[in-house]
Amino acid sequence: MTSKLIMKGMVGFYIFLFFFYLFGPLLVMGITAFNTPNYPQAYPFEAFTLDWFVKLWNHRAMMEGLRNSVIIGLGVVAISVPVGLAASIIMNQIYHRARGLYYLVTISPLLTPGVIIGISTVIFWKDVMSITDVTKGLFYKGIILTILGQASFVSAYCLLIFMARLTRFDRAQEEAALDLGASYPQVFWHILLPYLKPAVVSAVVIGFLSSFENYNTTTFAILADKTLVTVLAGEVRQGTTPALSALAVIIIGFSLLGAICYEVAKRREQIRADRAQRQAQIAERNEVEAIA
Repeated sequence: MTSKLIMKGMVGFYIFLFFFYLFGPLLVMGITAFNTPNYPQAYPFEAFTLDWFVKLWNHRAMMEGLRNSVIIGLGVVAISVPVGLAASIIMNQIYHRARGLYYLVTISPLLTPGVIIGISTVIFWKDVMSITDVTKGLFYKGIILTILGQASFVSAYCLLIFMARLTRFDRAQEEAALDLGASYPQVFWHILLPYLKPAVVSAVVIGFLSSFENYNTTTFAILADKTLVTVLAGEVRQGTTPALSALAVIIIGFSLLGAICYEVAKRREQIRADRAQRQAQIAERNEVEAIA
C-alpha cells in the first residue's frame, strides 16, 4: 500500500466524518418525525406515522409564532435591502479617505451583541413614540419593534453583499449612459439595478433567513408577542417532542426546494445567456462574410 493510497483513504475518511457530523443529526431528526413514540426516537423504529405533522398544525402557539416570524422577516427585508443598497452605493461613490469611517459606522451593528440591540431598540422607540399616545399605540408593538431592531443589523449584511457585487461593476457604463442623455434614475433602473439583480436576490434570502432564525434581539424586542424561535425555546425547556422534528423536516424541505428552484432558474438564465452569445457571434460572423 503506497503513501498515495493511504492519503486518499485518510481524506475520504475525513470527508465521511465531516458529512456524517453535518447531516447525521438531520437524518436522525427526520426519522423521529415519522416514528410513533412520544419522545424523539430514531431506533427502534416502531411504526410510520404522520400524526406529529397534524399535531404541529394544531399547535396554536407555534402556528402563531410562525406567522409572526414570516411577517417580521418580510418587514426586515423590505427595510434592510433598500437601506443596504443605498449604503453600498454611497460607499462606492464617497471620497476614499472617508470610506474607512463610513464603513466602520455602517458595519458596527454586526459587532454589537443582539441583546444590546434588542434592549436599546425598545428603550429608544419607547421614548420617541411616547410623544403622543396615538403614535405609541400604533407603533409601539412587539412585531414592529422587532422589525426595527433586526433591520438595524440585517442591513449591514445586505451592505456587504451589495459591496461585493459593486466592486466588479464598470462605472464607465454609467458615464456612457449619462453622456448619451440618460438621467440618474434611468441609469439606476436600467444599468445598475439589472447588474445588481443577483445581489438583490441573495440579500433578500439572507436577510429573511437571518430574521427568521434570530433569537437574541427578538427576545427583548418582541415584548408580549412571540415568534417561532421564542416559542421553540419555550417548548424545548418543557421537553421536546417529535412535533419539533416534524417542524424541522418541513423547514429543511422548503430550504431544499428553494435551493433547487434557484439553481434551476440560474442554469436556465445561463443557458439563455450562452444562446444569445452564440447568436451574436453567428450574426457577427455572417456580417463579416457579407462584407468580405
